[in-house]
Amino acid sequence: MKRWIMAAAILLPLLKPHTGAAQSKWDEIKEQGIVSRDTFTRQGFTLIFINKSAGFNTATGKRMVDAYFTVYPKQAALYNQHTTRKVIFIIDPEYKGVAATAGGIVRFSPEWMQNHPEDIDVVTHEVMHIAQGYPDGAGPGWITEGIADYVRYSMGVDNAGGNWALPDYNKNQHYENAYRVTARFLAWIEKHKKAGLVQKLDAAMRSKTYSGQFWQKQTGSTVDELWKEYAANPAL
Repeated sequence: MKRWIMAAAILLPLLKPHTGAAQSKWDEIKEQGIVSRDTFTRQGFTLIFINKSAGFNTATGKRMVDAYFTVYPKQAALYNQHTTRKVIFIIDPEYKGVAATAGGIVRFSPEWMQNHPEDIDVVTHEVMHIAQGYPDGAGPGWITEGIADYVRYSMGVDNAGGNWALPDYNKNQHYENAYRVTARFLAWIEKHKKAGLVQKLDAAMRSKTYSGQFWQKQTGSTVDELWKEYAANPAL
């Protein structure tokens, strides 16, 4: 399974879960099949962890819980102080992707997490979508996913352990490729052009004020000009 499929279910627009998901309603939590339900609260943030997979590794579940409390408060502080303080994780055998988010609910494939227990920063990517909280029509999907992967890159708890990294630049890429390709472009802008741009971009998306002029207003260059400069010297 290609890594980008992880967020193929994150949904452009964000609040609509992947059409291939088994749930008729994303926020419908069926009691049938629940193996365990635990609630954790730390420093004003709450996580409800629902496991519907009898064989799910409890050690992996604990790492997911710890990752949530490590990264989500930081995301809230840096990107959206008004984001929800209560999140629900569901280990859901009916969900056939890797993980997906809508509203404050994240569904994870137990098969993926069992086979890739070190890919713990799938949590970092997914809960950033909660912090983003973009309304319908906020802006391009490549920005949504690029920011989420940028945050995985900048805040991840163990990307190396999950064999996850930003890709090297190549001439076949484009900033609209989304996910890690866009994330690397954003990291380059942060380092070489304007620190803090991702925060401003995220805020513009959430307030529905993003337009193609954003890049020139913030950096003095259009997004195409920035990409051309990046392509000429993409070192981070």
